[in-house]
Amino acid sequence: MPTLAEHFEELIRRASTVLPADVERKLREAAAAEGDTPAGATLRQMLDNAAQAKEGSTPICQDTGTLIFYVDYGPEYRQRAVEEAIKAAAAAATARYYLRPNAVDSLTGKNSGTNVGVGAPYIHFHERDDAGLRVRLMLKGGGSENVGTQYRLPDSRLKAGRDLEGIRRCVIDAVFQAQGKGCAPGCIGVGIGGDRATSFVESKEQLFRALDDRNANPDLAALEERLYRELNDLGIGPNGFGGKTTVLGVKIGARHRLPASYFVSISYVCWAYRRASMTVQGEEVTYA
Repeated sequence: MPTLAEHFEELIRRASTVLPADVERKLREAAAAEGDTPAGATLRQMLDNAAQAKEGSTPICQDTGTLIFYVDYGPEYRQRAVEEAIKAAAAAATARYYLRPNAVDSLTGKNSGTNVGVGAPYIHFHERDDAGLRVRLMLKGGGSENVGTQYRLPDSRLKAGRDLEGIRRCVIDAVFQAQGKGCAPGCIGVGIGGDRATSFVESKEQLFRALDDRNANPDLAALEERLYRELNDLGIGPNGFGGKTTVLGVKIGARHRLPASYFVSISYVCWAYRRASMTVQGEEVTYA
């Protein structure tokens, strides 16, 4: 029977080598809409790359990114044991070349060689009353991470106030400034409120949502749909080559904040939108 670490290794392999179905579907729709153009050719090349990665069980992108785990665990699990299993899985997946060694000591520049180090992998633990384990994993590449940004409202440069219109202006500015960097088309995660750190956490949590879901908050749902249209109207296109497809989706969440602070944090994930999940109930393990 596979160990928990071996199940985590399989989760990593799937995230690294298989594009999620909703992302692939969106890329195919975009390629058809772009037609016989540089944008269309770029999207078809992305899809061909993803198909070869799946067939050969090799990484979709050479930058296998930061491992970001969200773990919801029941009373039969110990947090430390789960963390140890994740770290063992990361090292094993690196040895099997599902991951590139990506954990670098910020002071010495030395690569650990295993994707394990201080704060790596990045794990969010959430205790729950229900038995079992639910794990969500995102592999977030450095190119898309580098174009993420944070705004503090009000912002006189953007004429952005502390309202939905101000948030809209921030998101449009962030994507315009990114241009083709970050390997467009990607998905935009937006975190409103919180402090500086939790605002970014909220923005990344949004990226675990399916591309075709609808925000439970009607005001945010309307803003997501409006921004999706407006961002694609910018004409930046895949990898900045121009076209109708600059983003695949916009996902927005909000947290309570201090009266003195109003942060809008924007996380960008590239077309190689690598996320996967795993649930464990007793001896039954399922992946999605």
